[in-house]
Amino acid sequence: MKSPCEEIVWNVLPSIRAATAEELIKRGISQKEVSRMLGITPPAVSQYLSKKRGYNVEFREDIRQAIGTLADDLIKEDIKGTDLVKRICSICRMLQEDDTACISTKCKGL
Repeated sequence: MKSPCEEIVWNVLPSIRAATAEELIKRGISQKEVSRMLGITPPAVSQYLSKKRGYNVEFREDIRQAIGTLADDLIKEDIKGTDLVKRICSICRMLQEDDTACISTKCKGL
């Protein structure tokens, strides 16, 4: 059995990054620029967009909106360095507080 921290590292964080990458791409940002903005590799962005990684968590609407706002702020360059980490942590906490959320691959039968 995985600890809650392992579930976050293996499922939640990649899902937040994937959703953020998708939002940035929808807004016309290139994969290379998305990788720079999120501090991840271009292949990671590609895997997120092709649903090979980061697809295990479904977000409720308010979390999706927070991810969309994060994408907008990244584009406006309103977020730098540790601010990005804080925002991702804030979104993660929102998800952890959702009693209906499934952050385990077991919920999805994977």
